[in-house]
This record gives sequence, C-alpha cells and structure tokens, in this order.
Amino acid sequence: MLKRLKEYLQNLCPGGIALAFSGGTDSALLLAVLAGIHREKEFPLVALTMQTILQDPAEIEDAAALARSFNVTHRIFSFNPFDLEQVRNNRPDRCYHCKKAIFSHFGEYARVNGLTHLLDGTNADDLQVYRPGRKALRELGVISPLAELGITKAQIREMSAALNLKTAGKPASPCLATRFEYNTRLSEETINRVAAGEKLIRQTFPVINNIRLRIHGSLARIEVPAETIPQVAGECSKIIPALKDLGFAYISLDLEGFRSGSFDTKN
Repeated sequence: MLKRLKEYLQNLCPGGIALAFSGGTDSALLLAVLAGIHREKEFPLVALTMQTILQDPAEIEDAAALARSFNVTHRIFSFNPFDLEQVRNNRPDRCYHCKKAIFSHFGEYARVNGLTHLLDGTNADDLQVYRPGRKALRELGVISPLAELGITKAQIREMSAALNLKTAGKPASPCLATRFEYNTRLSEETINRVAAGEKLIRQTFPVINNIRLRIHGSLARIEVPAETIPQVAGECSKIIPALKDLGFAYISLDLEGFRSGSFDTKN
C-alpha cells in the first residue's frame, strides 16, 4: 500500500504540490512520503496550515515542528471562522462553509505560486460518515490521495508506524465546534471553555486517547472509550470541581462511551 501511495504521489509531483497540513496522522503520512520523494528528486512542495480559534494552538506548533523535521517549506495562515454565519451559528453544514473558505485561500496560494495540485488528508473512512466539507473539496478540485486509493485510518497508522512517524498513534483532533449541538451559537468564550475543560480531563487521565467534552447548554457530557468509563467514574472527584469552575452546572459521563462525531446528522 505504501508503494502504491508513493507511485500515486510521484505522478503529481512534477506539477508542484501544496498540501493542506494539520499535523494529524493522515496529512503527516502524506507529507512524510512527499518529503521522501523530494529528497530523491526536488519538486515544488509546500505544506499549508490554517490557524483558527477552533483548534488547539498546540496542534499548530506540532504541525510546524513536523514540517521542519521533514525539511519542507511550511506556511501558516490565520482565519476567523466566526466571520461566517453558518459557522458562528454551528449549522449542520458548518464544515462545508469553513472548508470552502480555507481551501479557497489555499487554492489561491497554490495558483499564485505555480503549484498545480492541492492535496488534503481525507481518507477512505471519511467517505463513510457525515462530512459536508467533502463537497467543498470536490468543488475546488482538491485531491485526496488516501481516499482515492481506498486507504483507511488503520492502514494509515500501520504505514506511519512502518515509517517510524510519531503521529502513528496520534488521536484524531477534530475542530472544537464538534463539541456543541448543531444550531448552537458559538463564541470565543464558549470555545475557550470547552478547550480548557478537555485539556483538564486529558491532563487528569493522560493514558486515555479519545476524550471529548460535549456541551448541552450548562451540561457537559464526557465521552471516553467504554473500557475506561469505570476509571473515570471512580476518579471523577478530580475533575468535577474544576469543570464547574469553568461554568458548567452539570457534569455527566456518557455510558455509551466515545463516538466520533456523536452530534453528526446524515442528510
């Protein structure tokens, strides 16, 4: 599979590549393979990262460090997603409008700098779930090599491990708007509150990878993998007072356990 991915990317390289790079497992694998091709024969290659309030700032730092380790040119841009009404009000198609704005910016950068192809890290699993942002990528002609080759998340982690990438086991880190019910008004204050709450829980339970703090008004619902629920329930006194200090009146532990995109709806 790694050989197929390399061959696919080699066919694109002569025209120059701009890679939308979050620093997560998927885009990190693409950048690692592209960097390897670049070492064999140079071609125009730039990693592009967009910084917004909907991300943990540490993710931007990780992306920058990874790009440096691969010796790849890296550009970081800033964008306020709350300028978009659909994002500000957390509409069900929020992701479409946000992706359209971000990738339009990336596409313009690629055009001005003579880079023929704009790539992203969408994988085959993403095609099976509600991802309204995929429509924006199609409209803008963004290429998703992992999805086109049918490469799943599990395969990406396997290939990343084979390349000794530290991102092989990195948990997914979707934007913080996913912590809120659709049609909920978002603000910098509410985003910062949920980010602080999740950070607190992660620090308290550092060995638990997938943690989400889902918000229903004044109620904070904690999602962790089902097998870790007894541990979190037994040690909840370590986090409840701090979460209440952040302004959450009620704290619950979801007995169904962690589910990626548990607020998602399918249209």
